[in-house]
Parts: sequence; C-alpha cells; structure tokens
Amino acid sequence: MYQPPHSLDCCGGLGNVDYSKVDFSAMAFLLSYVDVTDSIFGVAVFFIAFNPLFWNLQVARWEHRTRALTRIFRSPYTACYALGAVILLLNFLRSHCFEEAMKRQPKLEALDSLPGYYAGAGLVAIGVVFVLSSFLALGFVGTFLGDYFGILMKAKVTCFPFSVLDNPMYCGSTAIYLGWALMLASPAGLLLTAIVALSYTIALRYEGPFTEEIYRQKAVKSQ
Repeated sequence: MYQPPHSLDCCGGLGNVDYSKVDFSAMAFLLSYVDVTDSIFGVAVFFIAFNPLFWNLQVARWEHRTRALTRIFRSPYTACYALGAVILLLNFLRSHCFEEAMKRQPKLEALDSLPGYYAGAGLVAIGVVFVLSSFLALGFVGTFLGDYFGILMKAKVTCFPFSVLDNPMYCGSTAIYLGWALMLASPAGLLLTAIVALSYTIALRYEGPFTEEIYRQKAVKSQ
C-alpha cells in the first residue's frame, strides 16, 4: 500500500511515534485484564504481526526481485490482483480473530458506557473514511503494492486523504481497531490495537525506503 512516488506506505504518522516516551504502566494495567495465554488471542497476535510483514517483506519484495508472480500469472496486473485477494483474505482472518479474542475476554467497566461506545463508533467512522478514500485515491493496484510489480504511478497522490496524512490507509485501519475495542470495552482489543500499531510501524520502516528506491530508479532511467 502506498502513496507514489515517494512515500507510498499508509501510515507514516505511526512511524513518528517515540516509543521511548510511552507510559508502560497503562500497558501493565491492560495486561492485568487480558489472558495472553488464550489460544484465540495468540492467533490474533500472529495474524496482526504476520500480515504486513508477509506482504511487504516476503511476497512483494520477492516479486520485485524475480517477477515470479508476473510469470506465473502472465501479467503484472493479474499477479497484483491475486496478491490483493490474498491480502484481503489475511485481513479478514485478522479481523475475525481480533473480534473473537475480544468476545472471549472480560470487559473493562470504566469503558463499558455510552460515551465510550460512541467514542469508539466515531473512531471507526473516521477510520473507514480514511481507508475507503485512500483506496479510491490509489485504486486497487495502487493500494495493493502495484509498484512492486513494476506498475508505477505517474505522479504523487496529493488529494484527500493524503493531503491530511502521509499514510491514511494504515492510520485508518488502526483507528478502526481502536474504535472497535472501545465499543466493546475490551482490554484485549486495546492491547491488540497497540500490537497493530507496532506492526505497521515496523513494516513502514522497510516499506517506505524500499518504495522510494523503486521510484528513484525510475527517475534515473527516465533521464
């Protein structure tokens, strides 16, 4: 997922977080309400960590180096659509496990209120706006790593929501998970959302520079 031609990833705001200043007492408080040994919770953590690293560090870079998927599908567009379908499936599994993990764990009474529910619903709505508007601005190929398949965009996307955030897709996704956790007053959901933000941050540290290099090479070749 990207914003051509320089920063084509989707949540640069997360990359600017200074984790050295995070108050870990809040994390310890959440852990007191969460059974991290629960099997569904563990599966949710797996998919949260696995998904962005899988499509960024494994499949997409492998395709960029070898063009193997393009050869298999005989078209970079068809190959990109296939990867997009896999990413959507993985995200569905992640969301399903996220929901099941929240259902199996206790609620936090302090959040179990109408104000907490409405605050969560508002975050979900904001997140959906950012995710959908990002998709519309980039298109399917632009959203699902088309640049790794050699399908490069001609100009940097600067319209909304990229005029507001560098990487609205990842930020919007994180907001949706956070809002969902607040709506269900779920400490497990809040902890999983923190892992979502961390996994996106790690993925962006690799995705952003790699994508910039792809477009730098394009600029050099076009000279």
